[in-house]
Amino acid sequence: MPTAHTIPRAPEAEETEQAPRPSEIEELEDRWRRALADLDNLRKRYARELPREREAERAKVAAAFLPVVDNLELALAHAGADDPGSIVSGVRAVRDQAVEVLRSLGYPRHDETGVPFHPEQHEVVSVVDVPDTTAGTVVQVVRPGYGEPGHQLRPAAVAVSRKQE
Repeated sequence: MPTAHTIPRAPEAEETEQAPRPSEIEELEDRWRRALADLDNLRKRYARELPREREAERAKVAAAFLPVVDNLELALAHAGADDPGSIVSGVRAVRDQAVEVLRSLGYPRHDETGVPFHPEQHEVVSVVDVPDTTAGTVVQVVRPGYGEPGHQLRPAAVAVSRKQE
């Protein structure tokens, strides 16, 4: 019975295992060098574009806050008014406008009470006894949070209810 060692190889197989010709080697080396050059050019272009894109994003954010600054200046101009209620309402409107700018940039405000504590959204600053609440419920927001879990500017600082004994 013939084994793998005793079976002669077909002549076609020997022909396909020939060494590459020098011209093929040169062509492959040229293609390899061009691919490396393309990669290097891509890296350089990215390094040039990154600072420009960062500056464009910074300008976009700053421009979004310009109306807020304008309204603060307007509120300060009316600070001498006889009606303190108009000043308070003006400052409240400016705050609402700033919160809207943050929301439009992808950082909505979170200041809900009565919701369960979530460590990815809340930072506990105090634990209090509040009758008729479930333990771990947010009962007071000390400082609102901005953003969504995994994409936050900061978590909300909250007081939570402790377990009733």
